Amino acid sequence: MTDAKKPWGGRFEKSPSAFLEEYGASLMVDRRMWAQDIKGSVAHARMLAKQGIIAQADADEIESGLAEVYTSIRDGEFEFRIADEDIHMAIERTLTEKIGTAGGRLHTARSRNDQVALDTRMYSKDASLELIGFINALRASLLHVAQEHHGVVMPGYTHLQKAQPVLFSHHLLAYYWMLTRDVTRMRHAYEAADVLPLGSAALAGTTFDIDRQFVADALGFSVVSPNSMDSVSDRDFLLDLAYACTVGMVHLSRLCEELILWSSEEFGFITMDDSYSTGSSIMPQKKNPDFAELTRGKTGRVVGDLTGLLVMLKGLPLAYNKDMQEDKEGVFDAIDTFSNGLRAMEGMISTMHVNTETMLAGAQGGFMAATDLADYLVGTGMPFRDAHEVVGRLVLKLEREGRTLQDMSTQEFVDADEAFGADAIEAVDIYGVVARRVSEGGTGNDAVLDQLVAARDALAVDVAWIESQHS
Repeated sequence: MTDAKKPWGGRFEKSPSAFLEEYGASLMVDRRMWAQDIKGSVAHARMLAKQGIIAQADADEIESGLAEVYTSIRDGEFEFRIADEDIHMAIERTLTEKIGTAGGRLHTARSRNDQVALDTRMYSKDASLELIGFINALRASLLHVAQEHHGVVMPGYTHLQKAQPVLFSHHLLAYYWMLTRDVTRMRHAYEAADVLPLGSAALAGTTFDIDRQFVADALGFSVVSPNSMDSVSDRDFLLDLAYACTVGMVHLSRLCEELILWSSEEFGFITMDDSYSTGSSIMPQKKNPDFAELTRGKTGRVVGDLTGLLVMLKGLPLAYNKDMQEDKEGVFDAIDTFSNGLRAMEGMISTMHVNTETMLAGAQGGFMAATDLADYLVGTGMPFRDAHEVVGRLVLKLEREGRTLQDMSTQEFVDADEAFGADAIEAVDIYGVVARRVSEGGTGNDAVLDQLVAARDALAVDVAWIESQHS
């Protein structure tokens, strides 16, 4: 028996079982695109009327009815039914119930294939802009903390072993520039989604004399898709968005790892704010960096979201296939997870307390002036490999004695090698070690001040771009 409720029911004598109906429905996932679906339908109806494909009176009824549906969903009064399959049919069904025959004309010259692609692209653009806003907020917090603590020295590490002293602000700015690249990736995802697919219909276009550019202008798309088959089957823009979220989460995870280490008793470089920490149910003394750990842990699921989308797309022939219904859930999860991670990280950075004296004390240990001491010997004419060996022997001796390079007297330097002079002590001064890194992009005071200016300028450019998209 034909199910008259289905938009495709005329061809069938049997309906799917209740189980299969629920199994095949995407409504509980794609319902979040309701605002984009309504906005796209309004533009489509206006175009149909302008082109004389439907009567203006019908278009007016459709727009009025869609406004009611919008209000109903926004206010939480809309009834979502699994039988509708997806948000597109849920809205069209409700519209037709409200306005009758005119509602049935809305789907003229379009398919769910290009309608789904339209909604997904619109949602992706909106999500990209929102994510860039959250990234910029975190960048601003990192920049503020870096400026506030300029001049604070800390140990720099390679292999998680103390390497050379750096400015704390220089270390934070490394993450700032990672996030700046995240903005670039997110802008690319926005631009990749900024192509109008509506008008491609199922896969071959439509026989109606539609005006795709009118719809593109109405919905804020920069260009119209050039190939109808590619248009309904392209999900590269979702891959770009998922990839941008994945790389961004990896960056957050790395920063979380630093905060977790720094807030431990062994490091003690920072103290996490109580509002971004939790305790133990059994150990009263504990203060755990749970939200940093959780963000680090959630990175895996976003990597999985990207992988799932890649695998789903890898063997699909043209054009649309039902597999593509699985394109949104993972991407929505990636968007939500990255968004929440950015908001949590911004709070952690902006509220943490920096223990500057502990950082400086850490920079005094680990023989981190050893390279500068070798460079000092090179300045006297000694080959670097010989200088490296001299300093290496000196470090071994001091390590056995439980002393540091800063503990040595001028005479001890001279006794270690005749190439050392009275100014050798200056070569191991931690502040001097940092200050001598004058190369562009280095950790020297002036170089970092220049970097702070460049960072402020870069953020201003990205904030202005966001504002231009909303205007």
